[in-house]
Amino acid sequence: MAGGGGHAPQPKQEELQPHPTKDQLPSISYCITSPPPWPEAILLGFQHYLVMLGTTVLIPTSLVPQMGGGNEDKAKMIQTILFVAGLNTLFQTLFGTRLPAVIGASYTYVPTTISIILAGRYSNILNPQEKFEKIMRGIQGALIVASTLQIVFGFSGLWRNVARFLSPLSAVPLVALSGFGLYEFGFPVLAKCIEIGLPQLIILVIFSQYIPHLMRGETHVFDRFAVIFSVVIVWIYAHLLTVGGAYKNTGPKTQISCRTDRAGIIGAAPWIRVPYPFQWGAPTFDAGEAFAMMAASFVALVESTGAFFAVSRYASATPLPPSILSRGVGWQGVGILFSGIFGTGNGSSVSVENAGLLALTRVGSRRVVQISAGFMIFFSVLGKFGAVFASIPAPIIAGLYCLFFAYVGSAGLSLLQFCNLNSFRIKFILGFSVFMGLSIPQYFNEYTLVNGYGPVHTGARWFNDMINVPFSSEPFVAGLLALFLDMTLHRKDNQTMKDRGMLWWIRFRSFKADTRSEEFYSLPFNLNKFFPSV
Repeated sequence: MAGGGGHAPQPKQEELQPHPTKDQLPSISYCITSPPPWPEAILLGFQHYLVMLGTTVLIPTSLVPQMGGGNEDKAKMIQTILFVAGLNTLFQTLFGTRLPAVIGASYTYVPTTISIILAGRYSNILNPQEKFEKIMRGIQGALIVASTLQIVFGFSGLWRNVARFLSPLSAVPLVALSGFGLYEFGFPVLAKCIEIGLPQLIILVIFSQYIPHLMRGETHVFDRFAVIFSVVIVWIYAHLLTVGGAYKNTGPKTQISCRTDRAGIIGAAPWIRVPYPFQWGAPTFDAGEAFAMMAASFVALVESTGAFFAVSRYASATPLPPSILSRGVGWQGVGILFSGIFGTGNGSSVSVENAGLLALTRVGSRRVVQISAGFMIFFSVLGKFGAVFASIPAPIIAGLYCLFFAYVGSAGLSLLQFCNLNSFRIKFILGFSVFMGLSIPQYFNEYTLVNGYGPVHTGARWFNDMINVPFSSEPFVAGLLALFLDMTLHRKDNQTMKDRGMLWWIRFRSFKADTRSEEFYSLPFNLNKFFPSV
């Protein structure tokens, strides 16, 4: 046997490579500029309409009784929100960012709206209908003034200058908490009627995830239309429970959450009614309320920025150029102006749930969302038909939210692919901003729930709202903190830019630096010449 003390050469281990980064999300069936066939597009547009109904119904259901209105006023307010949402969505997809983003009612404005409702000048009005109309006119005035903030920030290019500082690192907490920060509208609302909310969530997951996984071939019927399938099944099941007397001896809260005949919208809604400007009367203006609503508008602006990034990701578009984002913000301000003129009782922002639906269906087509805007306008005019869909119990809608908000949050996490996660600086900024983005709003919301007012409690209600509302928003706190830390804790060298992901996004800071930007974001009808910012 030949001697020798050497070891046998070991086979060279193949080095594992991480997944490559992608400017555009792959595996999207129809991207922003490639519409599906018309029958499929119409069904997908109807799904977007169904999804946005949740917020459209929940906000008036909460506000109208506090304003002194009845079911008829609630039905009219829902119709108006739908009508304005349809207009705003069309304007955003045609002239704004041109992303498939639905512009609908926003929970961000609710605390400020409640402050207006509780204003002392309305407490002596005894007639409920008169009280409702006067409060609505006060809200209209505040929204009209607040709309100027986003219009100025957007069309002047101010928000473009802010957005230029956003890197993938600072965008992660902003986008992630735009979805994850809405957790209170998911399972807590679902659990108000667990026997219909939980089946909705389970059936939705089975249709959208498991059935396509088990089936062979390229069919996308079940995952693409999982919302329609699951909602119809659970809605019929909930109706059978209602007519079968399952809730006959339950409390009023359970009946409102579970029964399919307690919304009071169908009977109160008119057959045909076209919402029109100043339908509640001439708006009234109060300086303090206008400032408070402007603060809420600024918070909605920040939240919508995060939602726009999620929409662009799920539409398989490139990252938003700052000039296009600024243009979209300007048109969103126009949307808030319409909300004030028509009297929706609430401001507008990007619908987070519809952004999540883009991910579920893997259809990011602009045409689909424009079709959904047509459904919004159509059903807002034909009140009875729209009221049928608006009477879907809230726990069913909350079951949808559990998936959609999760998708938007994961869109934020997907931006981590551009960052160096082995850097302790990156770990600190990410961890600290996300943790404080959850912790600070939790403190503000808990304090308000226990005491009936926020931590900032002075004699000026409008000043309280200007401080309490921003710090009650998870994406606002996380995004602001991440941007500040990202800008102040870095050296201007190539390695740091690479670590925070700016080398990936630098070419999208200018509209004309990447040819794909023109494909996705250019205005129709040769209107680009009127927007020198692009």
